[in-house]
Amino acid sequence: MILLTGATGTVGRLVAARLPAAEPVRLLARDPARAAAFAGPHAEVVGGDFEDPASLRRALTGVRSALLVTADPMTHVHDENFLQAARDAGVHHVVKLTTLSVTEPDATDLVTEWQRENEGLLRGSGLSWTLLRPRAFMSNTLGWARSIRAEGVVRGANGTMATAAIDPRDIADVAVRALTAQAEHTGRAYALTGPAGITPVEQTEILGELLRRPLKFVELTDDQMLRGLLARCPEPVARALVKSAARGRDGSKGQVEPDVTKLLARPARWYRDWATEHLTEFGGPEPE
Repeated sequence: MILLTGATGTVGRLVAARLPAAEPVRLLARDPARAAAFAGPHAEVVGGDFEDPASLRRALTGVRSALLVTADPMTHVHDENFLQAARDAGVHHVVKLTTLSVTEPDATDLVTEWQRENEGLLRGSGLSWTLLRPRAFMSNTLGWARSIRAEGVVRGANGTMATAAIDPRDIADVAVRALTAQAEHTGRAYALTGPAGITPVEQTEILGELLRRPLKFVELTDDQMLRGLLARCPEPVARALVKSAARGRDGSKGQVEPDVTKLLARPARWYRDWATEHLTEFGGPEPE
């Protein structure tokens, strides 16, 4: 049995769709009804919460390999509870989704430090492990969809700063390999990037070409970015994201790593490929 957390999230639901039909799969979700929409015919959906250790132990019973995705940088309790429950249930292998910034000494923002400590918890758990460390997701640009549809405008910071953003489908493909062939990936940490650094201005241009309409990129200051983030994030998290964005102005986030190509035996997907698949969300036509 393979268990997936984050099954309704960007990566988890893609992993659920990609696991072989012969693999028994269990999806853990606070809202099982919502998770059921992403469950294949052979998947089981169970309710559970990272703050409820008993529910985690029940969900992990009979599981040999698990994908761990946590999302609250204000606490380590979620990882602590999950790993303790995994040990109690006899889980062998945990694949953990973190971030590539944990490898960068000058990355000291709250979110990165949280992920560093989560990695340390897993390494010290006594469980077999694999770490997936992606750069920014290409799907983050879905945050532009509303303003593109309404105004033909993208508002963002660091418009000329290149980031080797990755298609979440590539992360999911790597996760499937780590979950199903754990012996090959035990004790490994993978740096997951796209095939090239790309700037927000270039992403905006690609979307405009695909939509066949002119789009304008409007540069935000750090203060403007912070105000926008405060509308949807706790202040410590919002400030951490602004700090992380500023750190990338030296170009370091544009570096391409080879792990995706080595693991998947094919090139990483390009932003144009991702954008083409999601064009309707930006106001494009339905695919024929």
